[in-house]
Amino acid sequence: MQENKPILIVGLGNPGTKYEHTRHNVGFMAVRHFVPEDVAWTKDHNALTYSEKINGHKVIFALPQTFMNNSGIAVGELMAFYKIPIENLIVIHDDMDLKIGTLREKIGGSSAGHNGIKSIDSAVGPDYKRIRVGIGHPRDFNLPIDPADWVLGKFSNEEQSLINSAIENINLLIS
Repeated sequence: MQENKPILIVGLGNPGTKYEHTRHNVGFMAVRHFVPEDVAWTKDHNALTYSEKINGHKVIFALPQTFMNNSGIAVGELMAFYKIPIENLIVIHDDMDLKIGTLREKIGGSSAGHNGIKSIDSAVGPDYKRIRVGIGHPRDFNLPIDPADWVLGKFSNEEQSLINSAIENINLLIS
């Protein structure tokens, strides 16, 4: 991380109450977990944003309002406006290839077919920190559900509990 530059933490998801508790909105859920409930979000460069100082760093939390497949629009605009280097970008998103509630971190790599990540990669390049939250795959449950329908489905109570635990275990490593 570049010490003298802001950190941008982006949660991926789709805006609107229709998508609020869906598997694809795990990134939104995570970012909201780290932001106090009573804050007023600001509409800023195609995203809802909130910023605060954490351990001496300006941290900008963002929820793109461009819908998942165009997340790169908001991320690119925010990074350009706030002059955020790619190493100060953290993106939290769902991952169907991980069991529900599993967390994985990596820097760079492929999008693994995730359209939100493809969009961000196209806008700013692939070399940023990704925190992947497992949402499981319908094949794990022997369900004949199209993956596109799966990600837009809602969690069961048991699954939501696993997701909540995973989100609580996310370490943003802001030091």
